Parts: sequence; C-alpha cells; structure tokens
Amino acid sequence: MAKTRNALRILDRVTGDDDQLRELIEDETFNAHVSRLIYQARTEAGLTQKQLAELVGTKQPDIARLEDADYEGHSLTMLHRIATALNQRLEIAFAPSGEHHGGGRKQG
Repeated sequence: MAKTRNALRILDRVTGDDDQLRELIEDETFNAHVSRLIYQARTEAGLTQKQLAELVGTKQPDIARLEDADYEGHSLTMLHRIATALNQRLEIAFAPSGEHHGGGRKQG
C-alpha cells in the first residue's frame, strides 16, 4: 500500500466504517475550527484576550476557554457578541452533509 501524508486519507483509513469514531473526529474538527476563527479574528484586531473580554462583557479566562480547541460550548450568542465587538458579522450556513468546508460538522 502506498504511503500518504494526506491527513484526511489517513483518518479515513483509521476510522474505516466506524461512524461513531467519524462523528467524534468531525465534532473535534468543528470545535477546533471555531476556536481558531475566534483566535484569528482577535489577533487580527490586535487585541489581547483581556481586551476582547472587556469588549464582550466577560472575563479573560472565558475568552481563553473559547479559543481552546477542546472546548465544546461555543454558543451562537457568544459568537455573535464576539463578532459585534470585533466589528464583524457572524455568518451561519447549511451545507450538504458529506461536504467538509472549514471543519463543518455533519449532523445526522
């Protein structure tokens, strides 16, 4: 079998037909993607976690938690508050399942 460095192909080999494992990986990928978006938006705005927290009306540890790839509690309300504080808008879209754009999560 040929070696591959493509992470998605490697994950496909590892998960095989295990739908539960695939769903877990998709959930973790989604959480990491959302966390990365928050971090990028904050750093591009030139803000520290503490500064963003003040703009959002929360505390710095809350922003740190939201930027943690393992965090699973991202709420639309908080994401909207962050977007507003950064003078951005929050966009949400539905995509056909099976398509993975930017760490999207398949819902079943």
